[in-house]
Amino acid sequence: MALLKSKDVAKMDLNSIKDKLKELKMELMKSQSGANKSAGKTKEIKRAIARLKTFNAVKSAGKRK
Repeated sequence: MALLKSKDVAKMDLNSIKDKLKELKMELMKSQSGANKSAGKTKEIKRAIARLKTFNAVKSAGKRK
């Protein structure tokens, strides 16, 4: 999993943000259910999900205006 940066997320449209969010949630579930729970990987996935949710809310609010 590559590090997801804010610059990259800012360039994404709403549909691709939602798709990436679903993908990361599935990856988080897989990483938590596995025998080797890597704390670093889990932490990185959670941060990426939070970043996507933040940009999703900002872009959704801007689209409503």
